[in-house]
Order: sequence, then C-alpha cells, then structure tokens
Amino acid sequence: MKYKLGIVALSGLITCAISSAAVGQVFYRSGGQIYDSWHISRTRAQGMDGYFQVSEDTFHPVIVFESLGGNADIAYELGEEFKARYPEPYQRAEAIYSFVRDRVRYTSDRDQFGYPEFAQNADELLQEINKGGARGDCEDYAVLLVTMFKAAGYRTAIILIPGHAAALVHLPGYRKARRFLTFHGESGWVWAEATGRRNPLGWLPQKALQGQTIAFEIERAEDLPQKPYPKGEATQIERRRRIIRISPFFLIIFIMFIVPTISRVFLLTLHRRRN
Repeated sequence: MKYKLGIVALSGLITCAISSAAVGQVFYRSGGQIYDSWHISRTRAQGMDGYFQVSEDTFHPVIVFESLGGNADIAYELGEEFKARYPEPYQRAEAIYSFVRDRVRYTSDRDQFGYPEFAQNADELLQEINKGGARGDCEDYAVLLVTMFKAAGYRTAIILIPGHAAALVHLPGYRKARRFLTFHGESGWVWAEATGRRNPLGWLPQKALQGQTIAFEIERAEDLPQKPYPKGEATQIERRRRIIRISPFFLIIFIMFIVPTISRVFLLTLHRRRN
C-alpha cells in the first residue's frame, strides 16, 4: 500500500495543461454559430449556410470551394506539385493519400476547438501540417484530400454516411482497392479514409456498406467570393493544445536518480574495458 501511495503522489506532480493558438483568419459569431469570411458556418454542416449545406436529400460541400478556383492557395498548389512529381496515376494518388494520413492526427472538434463541430478548410489544415502539428476529424481529412486530388488531375468527391465523411477518388483498375464503389452509375470509385494511420488507400470501413450514403463530385471550381464581416461581431477561434508540465520537485528527484545511474553504468563499462 505504501508503494501505491508513493506512485500516486508522484503522478500528481505531472500535470496536463491547455494552451491556445489562434486559427489564421478572423471569424464572426452570429446566432450561436461561427462564420468565416465567405459567410459559411464552420460549426454546422446543415442548412444553406452550413459548411456542407446538408439538406434532407442532398448536400453541397461548399467549404471545398474556399480552396479552389479564384481561392486556390497552398493546398491546390501542393496537389499540382504531386501531379508533377508522380506521373504514374496510382502512385500519385497513394502519395497524396499518405501525405494527408501521416501528417494529420485525428482529434475531435471539441478537444481541439471547444465546439461540438468546427470544420477547417484545406488551406487551414495544410498550414497546420506545415507547422508540424496538424489535427482534424473526418470532414477535415476529406476536404484536404479532395482539394489535392482535384489539383492533381483526378475526379474526386466527398461522401457522407451517418455521422461520418470521407473522400472518394476515381481510380478504375486500382488493384489495391478493397472494393470499387459505383457513383451515378459509374464504377471505379475508391474510398479514401485517412483517419486511421494504418489505413491504406482503398480501405473501406464496414459501416460504409450499411445505411444511407450520399456523395458530391467536385466537378468544377465554383466562384465563392469573400464578403465583408458584419460590424462588431469579429472573433478568433483558438486551437487547444495539450502541454505536459512537470513539477520542478519531480524534475529534481528525476535528476538525482538518473545521474547516479548513468555514472554507475559508465564506470562499470569503463572497468570492464580495462579488464
């Protein structure tokens, strides 16, 4: 029992704190929702001003067009770079997919932003990748993937299933696909589920085959002009970052333990070499 209490006491000296970092652009608050400079709600997928414009029987992922056409920026440019770097289509698609999968850590919106829902556009997520600490959930992965796929010359779409979003890329003949999906009567569509670090391109979750699905192909870049902010309602969105803080007392105890241990190992090694 004495040892257990000692472990509990030491563990209490290590604390986890929350710090914040602002998202690049300024947002505004209206009616309990957070809107961006395109007047798109980042905290709601439903409705004509929602980031996916979900209605009863259709949806329109308008947030994708914040990074296409006249709004094309770093995410689109990176997709073009992949197109130039990888001339073979299957290899290029795998490279784009792996880039996003391996550089974004799945994190819920509530943990990162403090909201039940908060969507990032492709350029915002890529900015975080460039900083080395990108986090996002399913719609964030999907939005970045379709933006880069589109820039790299692929037909691509976002697909929704209950409670989840993913990307699709049209890759007829791709042998690594677990299963080809049919969209608008056309086969050859491959599921791009990058939320799991071990998921290869073409991996398909079991729930994708259950229940209702709906998809939207990004056929062309739609004109999406930015709009002025309403007066007096500007706000910033903070990303929450977890920082582990170690008590100075615990650090001293650790040093007092580790330094003698290293010294003993060094002296023992030196003694063996001399003998």
